[in-house]
Amino acid sequence: METNYVVILDFSTATVIKIHLSKEQIEESYRYNDFEEFLFTLEPKYGFQVKDCCWMMCETLKEENYL
Repeated sequence: METNYVVILDFSTATVIKIHLSKEQIEESYRYNDFEEFLFTLEPKYGFQVKDCCWMMCETLKEENYL
């Protein structure tokens, strides 16, 4: 399974962040032993802190909204 998306639940700001990784980001993620280490590199660009989040990675993104 290749990681194409990262979904982050930032519980400090009550924000759901959905990131579609670029090919460059996917390639860069392989350089890390732990995917969470790679997430730390995304913090400045997307405005979150890993320590304040729950996250998941997935190949395809399916969304359901019950609002």
